[in-house]
Parts: sequence; C-alpha cells; structure tokens
Amino acid sequence: MPLRSTARTNLVDLVIAQMESLISDGEWPVGTKIPAEPLLVEQLAVGRNTVREAVRALVHTGMLEPRQGDGTYVRASSDFGAAVQRRVRKASVLEAYEVRASLERDAARYAAERRTPEDLAALRAALDERGRAWESGDTEAFVDADMTFHRAVAAAAHNAVLAELYGHLSDAMRSTVKAVIGAAVPDSVRHQIDAHSAIVDAIEARDPATAEAVVLAHLAEGMAALREESPAD
Repeated sequence: MPLRSTARTNLVDLVIAQMESLISDGEWPVGTKIPAEPLLVEQLAVGRNTVREAVRALVHTGMLEPRQGDGTYVRASSDFGAAVQRRVRKASVLEAYEVRASLERDAARYAAERRTPEDLAALRAALDERGRAWESGDTEAFVDADMTFHRAVAAAAHNAVLAELYGHLSDAMRSTVKAVIGAAVPDSVRHQIDAHSAIVDAIEARDPATAEAVVLAHLAEGMAALREESPAD
C-alpha cells in the first residue's frame, strides 16, 4: 500500500493510522528500517513535527524502535505484539521457556491434525536446514534455522492467533534456544536432531498425541538444562 497525502484535521492520528497499516499489512516488515523523516514528510505531505510526533507515538507503543545513528526500525507488527514483547523482556529465561512449551505443544498437536502437503514440505525443508546449520558450527545460523522450523510448525497448525502470538515471542524464543545451546549439556540435548525429526514424523502421520508428547519431551530436556545452569531461578 503506497503512502498517500493526508489533508485532514487530526494529522498526527491519521499519520499514525497510515504507519500502523503499513506495518500490519507487511509493507514495512518487522526488522526493517522505515523511510527517513524527509521522505515521510514529502510522501505524506505533512509537516516535520507531525511526522516526528507520529513516529514518537509508535516508538512509545513499542511498534517502532529508534537506533542512534542508524534510523528507526519496525519492532512489532501491532501494539498488542509490542505489549507482549515488553512483558516478555521482563521475564526470566525459564518463564519464557515455559510459555514456549505451552505454545509449541498445542502447535504440534494442531499441525498433526490440520497439516497440508505444502506444510509438510516446508517442515521437511526447515528440518534439513536446521541439520545443516548445526553441522556448520554457526550458532546464529542454527538459532535462525531452529526458529524457522518452529514457525513452520506454528503455521501448519492453521491457527492465526497462535501463529501471531508465537511470532511476537520470537525474541524470547531466540534467548531460550541460545541458552540451551550454551548450557553444559551433551550435544544431543543442545541440537535435539532426533526429537525434531520425530515431531515432523508425527505431524506427517497425523498423530497429534505423539506430536504433543515428543514436543513436551524435547522441551523438558531443554528446561532441565536451563535449571541446572540457573538453579536459583
């Protein structure tokens, strides 16, 4: 959706609404930098102060994030998502992991009931990429691949609210994955290749009970590793 000139009374609110639409519609995806202030002023045909107030309001909600010397980036696709992220940032890694366990258990169960052939292909591709990333020894690549895999499971559940909530928790999820990888535990617990393969097998077999059980078992291993690393939590 292109930016359009705004010529109505409550300019700040209208500009905020336009920016929110660009973010929620994916024109400005999460993680990308929004256009510079002069370009926004030109395209919206409003004053610099109006643009600044609108950006400041979205920064306050958490949807935008200013980075000194770089620009302003999209942090969340909705004010609800921003609120979730603010709350999760105050949680411990173990608390985030427990929430992750609840979401991924239900996602796996629903995916086994509802997956399509396209979902299954995406899961197999994500599983293969996850294995390659582990073999490469690149921790960041492995974390990215693990997140891609679990987002594919959430997508296969065909529940838009669950998938959106999982997306809003991405930062916290990344922290839990990194924490387990960095724990002093066997490699089999750190990469859990067999467990992830079993999740896909259960989803392919349309076996929701097994899918749920495998997810809970592999997350229990990770949670135990975190508790050993942080016994005081």
